[in-house]
Amino acid sequence: MAGKDVEHLLGARARGRAAGSNPQVRFDPLARVWADDGWDRAEDDLPVLRTEVSDERISRVITRNTSPDLNFDRSINPYRGCEHGCIYCFARPSHAYLGLSPGLDFETRLVARPGAAAQLEKELRARSYRVATIAIGTNTDAYQPIEKEREIMRDCLKVLRDFRHPVGIVTKGSLIERDADILSDMAAEGLVRVGISVTTLEPAISRKMEPRVPGPARRLQTIRRLTDAGIPVRVMVSPIVPALTDHEMEAILEAARDAGAIAASSIVLRLPREVASLFRDWVEAEFPDRAARIMGRVRELHGGRDYDPEWGTRMRGQGHWAALMKSRFDVAVRRLGLKTTLPPLRTGLFRAPPRPGDQLSLF
Repeated sequence: MAGKDVEHLLGARARGRAAGSNPQVRFDPLARVWADDGWDRAEDDLPVLRTEVSDERISRVITRNTSPDLNFDRSINPYRGCEHGCIYCFARPSHAYLGLSPGLDFETRLVARPGAAAQLEKELRARSYRVATIAIGTNTDAYQPIEKEREIMRDCLKVLRDFRHPVGIVTKGSLIERDADILSDMAAEGLVRVGISVTTLEPAISRKMEPRVPGPARRLQTIRRLTDAGIPVRVMVSPIVPALTDHEMEAILEAARDAGAIAASSIVLRLPREVASLFRDWVEAEFPDRAARIMGRVRELHGGRDYDPEWGTRMRGQGHWAALMKSRFDVAVRRLGLKTTLPPLRTGLFRAPPRPGDQLSLF
């Protein structure tokens, strides 16, 4: 079967998904080549591509990093893979470490970590542990659809609340509203803040680009509901997709401010490893009239390549267009009264809660 025919059939199976293919796993020593087996297949003969979830037994839940581009050194990921299926997601290449493709596998073959909360408590109780803000949602979204059933994120939040441990959360999922009871208690003690990512205000673009994410209006409503509960929210205009969503920056910031956001940040589109080819195929299929312009601007941002992993510039880009976007952002946040930096979350309240049977202190 020819390659284009295979892609067409995969696309027919994958309605409601962003990726249209499953790129080869870069660690796989074998390559797969499609061949015509003589059987004609129609779209109706293929089952719809359903989400599969497997469980992982974990020995460690807090992941450390030393990246100079990040303002945190530790994070938690309750899930691997993400059903939200954002075509631009920089986390897609991480699925290759599981022997799965960063394409459709990333959206449909998920891994849950049901022991995360118990392991988190164990690690926080270690004598060697030193408290600092834990980031959640920086790789895959903890509030993707399967969290409604599994509640792994909620269980982790309960542990963090009990330990009075600071946490920063990034999400596109409105399911975070469910946990407002825990988050509002933590916010009252200066232990939490939330970042809500809004990429566009256009529902049609959002549906194509982020097929299983709540729509733009729903995300703005989430900002309002969280802020009404006393939870500080940052709007994240990211990623900014050149020639597709960049013109919306000011409108997104204003809408988020009106919904209650107190701070803002932005990141330009970056396409590491397999994400570049997936995004190219997607933009050529969905926006053929501007695909060349979009990819040309992406390469301008990253030194003539689809992606430049250089520290310091990979998230903001380089060149005249990147400078223009930064200038527009700076002007808009000043005009709207949004902050770009917030005071650090509190770490001095951290303490391990007593376990059943522990002897209580006399003092």
